[in-house]
Amino acid sequence: MAKQVARHTPMTRSEIMSRIRSHNTLPEMVVRRMVHAMGYRFRLYRRDLPGAPDLVLPRHSAVIFVHGCFWHQHAVKSCAVSHKPKSNLDYWLPKLEKNVKRDARNTTQLKALGWRVLVLWECQLSNEASVRRRIERFLQSD
Repeated sequence: MAKQVARHTPMTRSEIMSRIRSHNTLPEMVVRRMVHAMGYRFRLYRRDLPGAPDLVLPRHSAVIFVHGCFWHQHAVKSCAVSHKPKSNLDYWLPKLEKNVKRDARNTTQLKALGWRVLVLWECQLSNEASVRRRIERFLQSD
């Protein structure tokens, strides 16, 4: 039997979407706890830097972005979280494309300012040991 998809009224969908956070998300909190436990200290969301990175480690000239796979369109086939919406495409496709372009622009600007950039994806956080190794290698490579 085919799985039924729950449909919401536009008002209900709008209310659901409005509750989605842009800061202090669960994936960000996981990375913050991990980086702190590794002994690194950081600042959050520095507005004076392009893209207001999720974590800023000034001693290492490094920033870390924790991207949600859907919102930032993780373009890896093995990502089970990223997908294209099936409805309201006139709204979603340009919005998501704009997010991807903005991410690329922010990374370019940060690198031009002398910052090193690490992007961690929501789907990667399930393998904590691997993420920990990536962060350690990234921060040790300065």
